[in-house]
Amino acid sequence: MKQLVSILDGNTFVVSDRRGDIEPSYDFPTGLFSFDTRFLSTWLLTLDGDRLHALSVDDARSYRTRYFLAPGEPTHYLDAKVSVIRRRSIGGSLGEDLTVLNHSGREMRFDVRLEIGADFADLFEIRHKRRKKGAVTATVGENELRLTYRREAFHREAVVTSTAPAHVDQGGMTWSITVAPHAEWSTRLHVATNIYGARGEDFRATTPLGWGRGPDAIRTEQQELIDRAPKLGCDHQPLAGAYRQSLNDLAALRYESITLGVRLVAAGLPWFMTLFGRDSILTSLQVLPFLPELVLPTIQMLAGLQGHRLDDFRDEEPGKILHELRYGETAGFEEQPHSPYYGSADATPLFVILLDEYERWTGDAALIRQLEFTARAALSWIDTYGDLLGTGYVWYRTRNPETGLENQCWKDSWDSISYADGRLPGFPRATCEIQGYAYDAKLRGARMARLFWNDPAYADRLEREAAALKERFNRDFWIADKGYFATALDPQGRHVDALTSNIGHLLWSGIVEESRAALIAEHLLSPRLFSGWGVRTLATGQGRYNPIGYHVGTVWPFDNAFIAWGLSRYGFREEAGRICQAMLEASRYFNGRLPEAFAGYERHLTDYPVHYPTACSPQAWSAGTPLLLLRVMLGLEPQGDHLIIDPAVPEGMGRVELLDIPGRWGQVDALGRSRTPHDGSHRR
Repeated sequence: MKQLVSILDGNTFVVSDRRGDIEPSYDFPTGLFSFDTRFLSTWLLTLDGDRLHALSVDDARSYRTRYFLAPGEPTHYLDAKVSVIRRRSIGGSLGEDLTVLNHSGREMRFDVRLEIGADFADLFEIRHKRRKKGAVTATVGENELRLTYRREAFHREAVVTSTAPAHVDQGGMTWSITVAPHAEWSTRLHVATNIYGARGEDFRATTPLGWGRGPDAIRTEQQELIDRAPKLGCDHQPLAGAYRQSLNDLAALRYESITLGVRLVAAGLPWFMTLFGRDSILTSLQVLPFLPELVLPTIQMLAGLQGHRLDDFRDEEPGKILHELRYGETAGFEEQPHSPYYGSADATPLFVILLDEYERWTGDAALIRQLEFTARAALSWIDTYGDLLGTGYVWYRTRNPETGLENQCWKDSWDSISYADGRLPGFPRATCEIQGYAYDAKLRGARMARLFWNDPAYADRLEREAAALKERFNRDFWIADKGYFATALDPQGRHVDALTSNIGHLLWSGIVEESRAALIAEHLLSPRLFSGWGVRTLATGQGRYNPIGYHVGTVWPFDNAFIAWGLSRYGFREEAGRICQAMLEASRYFNGRLPEAFAGYERHLTDYPVHYPTACSPQAWSAGTPLLLLRVMLGLEPQGDHLIIDPAVPEGMGRVELLDIPGRWGQVDALGRSRTPHDGSHRR
């Protein structure tokens, strides 16, 4: 696969090759995108009819990049008489400065051509290789090309303008230029992405935070956010680099909600540049100790869009938290159910967990009281619509067999849940980690009911239900002859017995009996699951194991972060540290930016983590991974008016300290391994 370069401002982004060119593709989402629509599918530069070649790419900033180019084959770069620089930035729209430099001692003439096209493909149309149903027209103006797409009331436009005089036709722009000796020629190109609503105006123009900011405003806003995060001091360069990159990526992934007018964090580039229930909640849990201000808008948005009716098409049920929200054509015409779609069984208990955890870190009791009805509805869903078979477990089966998701756990690809021999179970399915989330949600709901809702009877009931669930789960999911929990129960209540990373999430939730935790820790760090770079999604020796299979053998950084958190909670700090160290060492090979997933090959086979070809990068919960790993290593846990600080940094990492932790305690200095020993708590 060719190397791609991306820049982004929230959910407006560009993906190009290393020359800055964009070519039509239904194989991978290259192009200029905003709110799930591709506004440029062709953006191809030639000089005198020839393609250019990349000398270097400067993509150090998330919202801008520079391409240094030369004509001819790479072997002819020596003493080239001309070069080209493309300076590109994004901020709601696309800006590109195109410069041609004459390095010779004589005047030179060139025909500069930019092929321009827009297919206005929806991201789902790209993913599923569907063709458009509306019509694209091109209108030529003075130094302007207007590309328009209409399908009934659905109306999108890409308007390309040039500051230099150009010959414009329906396929692009041409500049016939003369450049003096050792001089240069340039033009400024601007691409407006217009998303028209029912009133014939761009609906983003009315959002309170302002649309179409320039690079300077983006840089200032991102830097202000990064400056509010705790300051990391450490000797371990992979950790320092990953922490810095994580903050940069989280800042860049924020986009403006058109519903509430707040900034949310998009799940991942290129496929998931929108709000996801599960992804957004887990990312919020990762970033809470570092950037709590990123979390509140997510909670508010998910609460505001909580399910309130039965809708088979959208998998919506009363009390259910959404899975995915889309703005594109296929959602608008109900060809996809994502407006919003509720097809996840784990987002609802995870929402309750996040709400409680947010109060623990921030002390925002008013929010807990404000969202009492929302939280109670989510807890009710667990025991009603979530318990499809009436067995006391959360099951899932889509109400929409045509366009709904089959698997509604975090491993949501079709083949991710299997027996050890590779067979797939029927539906409904009850995956193990969701039962852990339900257990944790009940305990946290009980805490909120007792402390904030003035309902001790409800709190007592939830605690009894949690205890019963824990006892029942440890009886029904435990595979005695294998010494681990089943990945799931099938419709007949039988064990889906593949050995997977899901069991690590059970430690994080606390549903595992103490007597069995050591066995789970042993499996997680065994060669079957632990590759040396991280815990695989599926163990070697299982029927569907594939080290480059999406959920059947790859290593997912976010998954490993929550596994490390769970190990630490059960006292397995050394084992948690091994995962933390492996993840951070892997991050070096991705320039500090952990991708969505990477291959599950044994570490000794390649000496570096192997790329997964279509992994999202940046991705929010991968960007949050170094933050959660840091929390695990420093042992940061909120407890009332205390912040518990119990460092257990792996040997060889040297000094690790975190300064100015935000939260209900004011600004707290967390003590790292280089500091004076302390009593394990910090009172403010």
